[in-house]
Amino acid sequence: MRRIQVTETTENKDLVQEEKNVHAENEVEVGQETELTIEEQYEAKLAELQAKLDDEENRHLRLRADFDNIRRRSQLDREAAEKYRAQSLLSDLLPVIDNFERALQVEATSEETASIVKGIEMVYRSLIEATEKEGLQIIKAEGEQFDPNVHQAVMQEQDSEKETGVVLRELQKGYMLKDRVLRPTMVSVNE
Repeated sequence: MRRIQVTETTENKDLVQEEKNVHAENEVEVGQETELTIEEQYEAKLAELQAKLDDEENRHLRLRADFDNIRRRSQLDREAAEKYRAQSLLSDLLPVIDNFERALQVEATSEETASIVKGIEMVYRSLIEATEKEGLQIIKAEGEQFDPNVHQAVMQEQDSEKETGVVLRELQKGYMLKDRVLRPTMVSVNE
Protein backbone atom coordinates (compact mmCIF):
# COMPACT_ATOMS: atom_id res chain seq x y z
CA MET A 1 0.00 0.00 0.00
CA ARG A 2 2.71 2.30 0.61
CA ARG A 3 3.91 2.14 -2.86
CA ILE A 4 0.65 3.41 -4.20
CA GLN A 5 0.76 6.38 -1.90
CA VAL A 6 4.18 7.33 -3.12
CA THR A 7 2.93 7.27 -6.65
CA GLU A 8 -0.01 9.38 -5.74
CA THR A 9 2.26 11.79 -3.96
CA THR A 10 4.49 12.07 -6.97
CA GLU A 11 1.50 12.57 -9.16
CA ASN A 12 0.17 15.11 -6.72
CA LYS A 13 3.49 16.92 -6.77
CA ASP A 14 3.45 16.94 -10.53
CA LEU A 15 -0.09 18.25 -10.53
CA VAL A 16 0.73 20.91 -7.98
CA GLN A 17 3.82 21.95 -9.95
CA GLU A 18 1.84 22.01 -13.15
CA GLU A 19 -0.81 24.17 -11.49
CA LYS A 20 1.88 26.52 -10.21
CA ASN A 21 3.35 26.81 -13.69
CA VAL A 22 -0.04 27.51 -15.22
CA HIS A 23 -0.81 29.98 -12.45
CA ALA A 24 2.55 31.68 -12.95
CA GLU A 25 1.93 31.89 -16.70
CA ASN A 26 -1.47 33.35 -16.03
CA GLU A 27 0.05 35.88 -13.67
CA VAL A 28 2.58 36.89 -16.34
CA GLU A 29 -0.20 37.21 -18.91
CA VAL A 30 -2.39 39.13 -16.47
CA GLY A 31 0.57 41.34 -15.59
CA GLN A 32 1.19 42.08 -19.26
CA GLU A 33 -2.52 42.78 -19.76
CA THR A 34 -2.40 45.16 -16.80
CA GLU A 35 0.61 46.97 -18.28
CA LEU A 36 -1.08 47.25 -21.68
CA THR A 37 -4.26 48.41 -20.04
CA ILE A 38 -2.40 51.13 -18.13
CA GLU A 39 -0.72 52.29 -21.35
CA GLU A 40 -4.03 52.16 -23.17
CA GLN A 41 -5.68 54.03 -20.32
CA TYR A 42 -2.93 56.65 -20.44
CA GLU A 43 -3.32 57.07 -24.20
CA ALA A 44 -7.11 57.22 -23.88
CA LYS A 45 -6.83 59.84 -21.14
CA LEU A 46 -4.31 61.76 -23.23
CA ALA A 47 -6.64 61.66 -26.23
CA GLU A 48 -9.55 62.77 -24.05
CA LEU A 49 -7.55 65.70 -22.66
CA GLN A 50 -6.36 66.65 -26.15
CA ALA A 51 -9.98 66.63 -27.37
CA LYS A 52 -11.00 68.85 -24.44
CA LEU A 53 -8.12 71.20 -25.19
CA ASP A 54 -9.14 71.37 -28.86
CA ASP A 55 -12.76 72.06 -27.85
CA GLU A 56 -11.67 74.82 -25.49
CA GLU A 57 -9.42 76.36 -28.16
CA ASN A 58 -12.31 76.29 -30.66
CA ARG A 59 -14.63 77.78 -28.06
CA HIS A 60 -12.08 80.49 -27.31
CA LEU A 61 -11.70 81.30 -31.01
CA ARG A 62 -15.49 81.44 -31.48
CA LEU A 63 -15.87 83.71 -28.47
CA ARG A 64 -13.11 85.96 -29.73
CA ALA A 65 -14.72 86.12 -33.19
CA ASP A 66 -18.10 86.89 -31.58
CA PHE A 67 -16.50 89.63 -29.52
CA ASP A 68 -14.84 91.12 -32.61
CA ASN A 69 -18.17 91.00 -34.49
CA ILE A 70 -19.99 92.69 -31.61
CA ARG A 71 -17.31 95.37 -31.36
CA ARG A 72 -17.42 95.98 -35.12
CA ARG A 73 -21.24 96.03 -35.14
CA SER A 74 -21.38 98.48 -32.24
CA GLN A 75 -18.83 100.70 -34.01
CA LEU A 76 -21.01 100.69 -37.15
CA ASP A 77 -24.10 101.45 -35.04
CA ARG A 78 -22.31 104.41 -33.40
CA GLU A 79 -21.22 105.70 -36.81
CA ALA A 80 -24.75 105.35 -38.19
CA ALA A 81 -26.22 107.06 -35.12
CA GLU A 82 -23.78 109.93 -35.57
CA LYS A 83 -24.39 110.11 -39.31
CA TYR A 84 -28.19 110.13 -38.99
CA ARG A 85 -28.51 111.90 -35.62
CA ALA A 86 -30.61 114.69 -37.15
CA GLN A 87 -33.02 112.37 -38.99
CA SER A 88 -35.88 112.73 -36.56
CA LEU A 89 -35.60 116.52 -36.36
CA LEU A 90 -35.31 116.91 -40.13
CA SER A 91 -38.32 114.63 -40.67
CA ASP A 92 -40.31 116.86 -38.35
CA LEU A 93 -39.11 120.00 -40.20
CA LEU A 94 -40.21 118.81 -43.67
CA PRO A 95 -43.83 120.01 -43.24
CA VAL A 96 -42.48 123.37 -42.01
CA ILE A 97 -40.36 123.68 -45.15
CA ASP A 98 -43.41 122.79 -47.27
CA ASN A 99 -45.44 125.51 -45.55
CA PHE A 100 -42.68 128.07 -46.13
CA GLU A 101 -42.62 127.16 -49.82
CA ARG A 102 -46.41 127.58 -50.05
CA ALA A 103 -46.18 130.94 -48.29
CA LEU A 104 -43.53 132.08 -50.77
CA GLN A 105 -45.84 131.28 -53.69
CA VAL A 106 -48.31 133.92 -52.55
CA GLU A 107 -48.17 137.07 -54.71
CA ALA A 108 -47.43 140.25 -52.86
CA THR A 109 -50.08 142.83 -53.78
CA SER A 110 -49.05 145.53 -51.34
CA GLU A 111 -45.87 146.84 -49.83
CA GLU A 112 -46.72 145.27 -46.46
CA THR A 113 -47.31 141.88 -48.05
CA ALA A 114 -44.04 142.18 -50.00
CA SER A 115 -42.21 142.95 -46.78
CA ILE A 116 -43.76 139.90 -45.04
CA VAL A 117 -42.89 137.66 -48.03
CA LYS A 118 -39.31 138.99 -47.92
CA GLY A 119 -39.06 138.11 -44.19
CA ILE A 120 -40.51 134.64 -44.82
CA GLU A 121 -37.99 134.16 -47.63
CA MET A 122 -35.09 135.09 -45.33
CA VAL A 123 -36.26 132.63 -42.66
CA TYR A 124 -36.79 129.96 -45.34
CA ARG A 125 -33.26 130.42 -46.72
CA SER A 126 -31.77 130.20 -43.20
CA LEU A 127 -33.75 127.05 -42.51
CA ILE A 128 -32.66 125.46 -45.82
CA GLU A 129 -28.99 126.34 -45.17
CA ALA A 130 -29.15 124.81 -41.68
CA THR A 131 -30.77 121.61 -42.94
CA GLU A 132 -28.28 121.33 -45.82
CA LYS A 133 -25.42 121.54 -43.29
CA GLU A 134 -26.92 118.47 -41.62
CA GLY A 135 -27.01 116.63 -44.96
CA LEU A 136 -30.58 117.23 -46.16
CA GLN A 137 -30.84 117.14 -49.97
CA ILE A 138 -33.76 117.67 -52.33
CA ILE A 139 -34.50 114.69 -54.57
CA LYS A 140 -34.59 115.77 -58.20
CA ALA A 141 -37.63 114.47 -59.98
CA GLU A 142 -39.05 116.47 -62.89
CA GLY A 143 -37.64 115.24 -66.19
CA GLU A 144 -35.84 112.33 -64.51
CA GLN A 145 -36.51 108.64 -65.12
CA PHE A 146 -38.90 107.25 -62.50
CA ASP A 147 -37.01 105.52 -59.68
CA PRO A 148 -39.22 103.66 -57.17
CA ASN A 149 -36.48 104.00 -54.55
CA VAL A 150 -36.83 107.79 -54.39
CA HIS A 151 -40.10 108.56 -56.19
CA GLN A 152 -43.68 107.76 -55.28
CA ALA A 153 -45.97 107.70 -58.31
CA VAL A 154 -49.42 109.01 -57.44
CA MET A 155 -50.62 109.79 -60.97
CA GLN A 156 -50.01 108.79 -64.55
CA GLU A 157 -50.30 111.23 -67.41
CA GLN A 158 -49.61 110.96 -71.09
CA ASP A 159 -47.15 113.16 -72.96
CA SER A 160 -46.18 111.91 -76.41
CA GLU A 161 -43.09 114.16 -76.51
CA LYS A 162 -41.45 112.41 -73.52
CA GLU A 163 -40.32 108.85 -72.94
CA THR A 164 -42.34 106.32 -71.01
CA GLY A 165 -41.50 106.26 -67.30
CA VAL A 166 -40.28 109.86 -67.15
CA VAL A 167 -41.45 112.06 -64.29
CA LEU A 168 -43.69 114.78 -65.75
CA ARG A 169 -44.57 116.73 -62.61
CA GLU A 170 -43.43 116.96 -59.05
CA LEU A 171 -46.44 117.12 -56.73
CA GLN A 172 -44.51 117.18 -53.42
CA LYS A 173 -40.76 117.52 -52.89
CA GLY A 174 -38.84 114.57 -51.62
CA TYR A 175 -35.77 114.72 -49.41
CA MET A 176 -32.78 112.58 -48.59
CA LEU A 177 -30.54 112.64 -45.54
CA LYS A 178 -27.11 111.77 -46.86
CA ASP A 179 -27.88 108.37 -48.50
CA ARG A 180 -31.27 107.69 -46.85
CA VAL A 181 -34.63 108.70 -48.21
CA LEU A 182 -36.52 110.74 -45.62
CA ARG A 183 -39.52 111.31 -47.82
CA PRO A 184 -39.96 110.15 -51.42
CA THR A 185 -40.95 112.68 -54.04
CA MET A 186 -44.62 112.44 -55.04
CA VAL A 187 -44.70 112.51 -58.80
CA SER A 188 -46.81 112.13 -61.90
CA VAL A 189 -45.27 109.69 -64.37
CA ASN A 190 -45.59 109.48 -68.15
CA GLU A 191 -47.39 106.33 -69.35
